[in-house]
Amino acid sequence: MSPRTVAFATLGCRLNQVDTQQLQTLCEARGFRTVPVEAPADVVVVNTCAVTARAEFSDRQAIRRAARVSPRARLVVTGCWAQTSPGDVAGLREVDLVVGNADKQRLPELLDDLLAGKIQVSAIAGERTLPAVPPAPVAGRSRAFLKIQDGCQHRCAFCIVPFARGQSRSLEPTVALDQARFLVEAGHPEIVLTGVDLGHYGADLVPRTTLAALLQELVELPGLRWVRLSSVLPAYFTPELAEIVTSSPVIAPHFHIPLQSGSDRVLRLMRRPYNTPMYRRLVERLATAIPALGLGADVIVGFPGERDADFAETLALIEALPFSYLHVFPYSTRRGTEAATFAGVVDGRTIARRSMRLRELARAKSLAFRRGLAGSLQEVLVLETRDRATGRLTGLTGNYVEVLFEGADALMRGLARVRVTDAERDRTLGEIA
Repeated sequence: MSPRTVAFATLGCRLNQVDTQQLQTLCEARGFRTVPVEAPADVVVVNTCAVTARAEFSDRQAIRRAARVSPRARLVVTGCWAQTSPGDVAGLREVDLVVGNADKQRLPELLDDLLAGKIQVSAIAGERTLPAVPPAPVAGRSRAFLKIQDGCQHRCAFCIVPFARGQSRSLEPTVALDQARFLVEAGHPEIVLTGVDLGHYGADLVPRTTLAALLQELVELPGLRWVRLSSVLPAYFTPELAEIVTSSPVIAPHFHIPLQSGSDRVLRLMRRPYNTPMYRRLVERLATAIPALGLGADVIVGFPGERDADFAETLALIEALPFSYLHVFPYSTRRGTEAATFAGVVDGRTIARRSMRLRELARAKSLAFRRGLAGSLQEVLVLETRDRATGRLTGLTGNYVEVLFEGADALMRGLARVRVTDAERDRTLGEIA
C-alpha cells in the first residue's frame, strides 16, 4: 500500500515556516509522504497566521485554495488563527480538524484519529516547556532555521501573539547545540535563530541561561560560518550580548531590532518595553563597533492616537539612524487586542499617506546603504535558486544584502567571494572576485 500523502501550506512569519518544517519531519516519521501543496494529497495542513485581520483573510483564502486542489483530502488547520479563534476556523465547511499551537506536536497521531473530532485546541497559557522536535534540514536549501524559543512575556497593546503562542519557553541549551551541530553537518553553513521573543531565551529555564551564553557556544561549532539572529528587542542587548555580537566573526553583522514608532508617546500607548533614547544608544553602539552594519526594523504607521507630530518624530529618528531596510506596517484593528478599544483612530487616507512617505525614506536608505558597499569584497552564501528576472546567482552577504552575479550552479549552497559592483533601486550587482 502506498504511504499516505500530506501537503503543507504556511502563512505568516518565519517562525511559522520553521514550525511547518518540524511538523513535516514528525509526519514523515509517522509514515506520511510529503507532496507539494499544489498537488492532490490525502491530508492538507494549513499553518495559519493571526497577527492582523488581513492575515485571517489570507488564512481563509489558503484554506479554500487547498480544498479546491485536494477536494477529497482531510483538511487540517493549525497555527495562530487556530489557537485564537478555533470556533471561527471550525465553522468553515472545508475544515475537518482544528489543531492549536499547544497541540501541534501531536499532529501525526491526531491525523490518525481525524474522524474522532473537529477541534483539538488546548489552553496554551499553561505550556511551560518547548518540545525538542528533531531539526528539519531542508534538502537543497543554503540556510537552516532553528527555533530556540516560543511565546512572549510582553503584552503590547497591538499584539495578539501572546494569546496565540503562550508564555515564553526556551529550548534547553544542550538540545539547541545538538540541533545546530546536526544542521551544520547536514550542509547548512548558516543557521538563523528564531523565536517570538528571542532575547528572552533562557530566562524560563532551570538553571537560567541567556542568549549570549548560547551564542558563546554556538560560534565554536566547526563548519558554521554564520549565526544570524532573527529579531531582538533593544532591552535584551545586555553588555554580554552586545559583546559577543560585536566581537565574533561568526555572528552575522545584521540585526533586526523592532522600533514600531519613533515617538515615545506612541511607544507608551503601544506598551513597548523601551524608549527612543535607549533605541538610539543601542544602534549607535552597534554601528560604531560593526562597519557596514545591516540594520532592519519594523514600524507601525497610524497606531491609534498617532498625531502628525508623532509621525514626524518617527521620520526624524529613522532618518538619523543607519537603517539598511524597514518593514512598514499600516495599522489595522486586531480583534482581541487592547488597541482595538483605543480612541483616536487614524483615518485610512492618513495611514496610506504616512506609509508611502516612510517607504520612500526606507527605499532611499536602502539604496544609500547598498551603494556604500560598491567596490567592497563580500563573503556571500550562495542561495539555492537563481534570480528570476536576470538568471543570475544570488549571494546573501553577512549584512543581509542579496547580490546578483554570474556563476555556475556548482556554487549554489556554498560560500563565495564577490565584489559588489553597483547598486540599483531594486537590486545589487556583483562579480566573482
